[in-house]
Amino acid sequence: MSTSPLAALPNSRTEEDGSAVIRVLSYNIRSMRDDTDALARVIAACAPDLVLVQEAPRFFRWRKKLARLARAADLVILSGGGTAAGPALLCSLRATVERTEDVLLPLTPGLHRRGFATAVVRFGDARLGVLSCHLSLQGEERYAQGGLLLDRLAGMGVDHAVAGGDLNERPRGRTFRRLTETLQDCWATSPWGGEHTSTPGDPHQRIDAILATPGVEVLGCGVPAGLPGVTEADLRAATDHLPVLAALRVPPAPVSPGR
Repeated sequence: MSTSPLAALPNSRTEEDGSAVIRVLSYNIRSMRDDTDALARVIAACAPDLVLVQEAPRFFRWRKKLARLARAADLVILSGGGTAAGPALLCSLRATVERTEDVLLPLTPGLHRRGFATAVVRFGDARLGVLSCHLSLQGEERYAQGGLLLDRLAGMGVDHAVAGGDLNERPRGRTFRRLTETLQDCWATSPWGGEHTSTPGDPHQRIDAILATPGVEVLGCGVPAGLPGVTEADLRAATDHLPVLAALRVPPAPVSPGR
């Protein structure tokens, strides 16, 4: 895994036209069973406005564990965790929260319960739907969950949205392709950093992704190995996936009549 210096990724900011440049991080944290100090250092070094978490703690004292991680990375809990069967959302104080919803997906007997952590947030005049997911290991269930993800984004009542997570499938898989028929695959749109997300010790496949609706401008997306403050030792120690970091420009929401 290369950790050579990366080209600069745009920092968070608000543009003169009201659009917002935000940093979005997607990360499977394996229930915080590994080195949580290393995990917090990686997240903090990425300076995200939003973190789309998969495999957040779900059982005994899960809220306390997730809150501890958020605090260590200078973030707050937005939604999810045990109430979404693993996916969660963290955010910086830059985000203004409109609403959140944790969604449990249909349970297939014999398989793990899955869910979505969702929210609608604002960054200044820019309004954004957000969804974190961890799709099934089983192909048919995963494909159905991909459809539910698209339906959920379409029903959020927003012009722009970002989704991300552990898709448990490579880009040529039919669920991944189903998603990217409608959504931008941010790494493919504007590659930056590394491509492969699994595993930290032997990155050889991309099964984690950040996806965005048309109209969101992707300024760069990829594994942040080599980003200042992100060390190979921490990436290996933090969890069994590599994170995906994207810089996105979200247009301002249309002005409502009468404003």
